[in-house]
This record gives sequence, C-alpha cells and structure tokens, in this order.
Amino acid sequence: MTQFETEMQDLKLEVINMWQLVLLQLSKSKEALLTFDKDLAREVIAIEKRVNSLELKIDRDCENIFALYSPVAVDLRFLLAALKINTNLERIGDIAEGIAGYVVASPQKFNAKMLESTRLVEMFDGSISILTDTQTAFEFEDTILARTIFSRDDVLDEINRNADDGATKYIRENLDTIPEALYIISIIRKLERVGDQSKNIAEEIIFYVEAKVLKHNKKAKD
Repeated sequence: MTQFETEMQDLKLEVINMWQLVLLQLSKSKEALLTFDKDLAREVIAIEKRVNSLELKIDRDCENIFALYSPVAVDLRFLLAALKINTNLERIGDIAEGIAGYVVASPQKFNAKMLESTRLVEMFDGSISILTDTQTAFEFEDTILARTIFSRDDVLDEINRNADDGATKYIRENLDTIPEALYIISIIRKLERVGDQSKNIAEEIIFYVEAKVLKHNKKAKD
C-alpha cells in the first residue's frame, strides 16, 4: 500500500470515529432526557470538546492530502465529501450538546404524556437510526442505503410539523407545563435538523461513490 493510500484509509477511519462519537452524544442525550440524568447530560456537553478537536484534525488532514498529492477522480471526490461530512457531523454534535443543555436547565423531569403527544421519543429514535445508517452507507459505499435517508427524513419533518398541535393540546389540559413544552418543541426542532444534516451527508456519499450531484435535484432523490 502506498503512503497516499495509507493516509486516505486513515482519514476514512477518522471520519468513522467522528461519526461514532457524535452518535454517542446523540444516544446519551436521549437517555439523559428520558431519565432526567443531569450528570449524563453534562457528559454529552463535555464530549463536544472531543468532537470539535477531531473536526479540526480531519480538516487539517484533508488539507495536507490535497497539498501533497493533488488527488483526482474518486479520490478527489472522497476528500471533498469527507470535508463536508465532517462539518455536518460537527453540527449534529452541537445539536446533541444543545439538547443536553435543555436537560441541565430544566427544573423538572419531562412529562411522559407530553413526550408521547409530541412523538419526541419516536423522533429521537428516527434521528439515531438515520445517523447510524449514514455511517454504514459511508463505510461500505452503499448508495442504496444512502438513498433511503431522504424518505426517512420526511418522517422527521412530519413529526416536527405536527409537534406544535400535540404540545398545544397538552398545555390546554395542563397550564403549568408551558415552560416544559417550550423545551420539548425546541428539542424537536433540533432533531429535525439532525435529519437535514443526515440528508446532506447522504448526498455527499452518493457524490463520492457515483459522481452524481443531488443537491437541489429532487428527481434524483425520488
């Protein structure tokens, strides 16, 4: 294996490690929310420093490979995709950190009935599943799996659209839950963005593997 091939392989492993770290953040933020574990939420916030450091390292490694080897064709596409995926993963890490921050700030455990009425747990599970499958698609260059992300993101969008109605209905019956409802709606908005970031990642995987640009191309995603 050449030095170039070794560095490209190492870079791919770094991106996968970044993925796993962000997935850990997202999974732990869900657990912290459901168990109202403020210490676990603080752990999620602390992990963000590691995510940020890894993002910077991946950026530097990509820049070094560009400078030293002037890659072309699929190697060039891989590097371009890795840079954008790296950014999207860091943003998902920020989202998980923000959700954990709501758990730390909340004065009381989130009401199970409100979580059910807004479908927040379902949305959390969907977000984690999508992010997990984008990692698999990237690792194994599986564009068929990557294309499933687009329709699955539509489910998250639908939950987001209907969340206000679910929260409003519960608030009418329990007027003392307005602050809690605002937290939950904010968390749902954040999880909707996890779907958007995952969709961006899926586009980059398809670009890297198939040399197809899907951004702003609805027909190619259908």
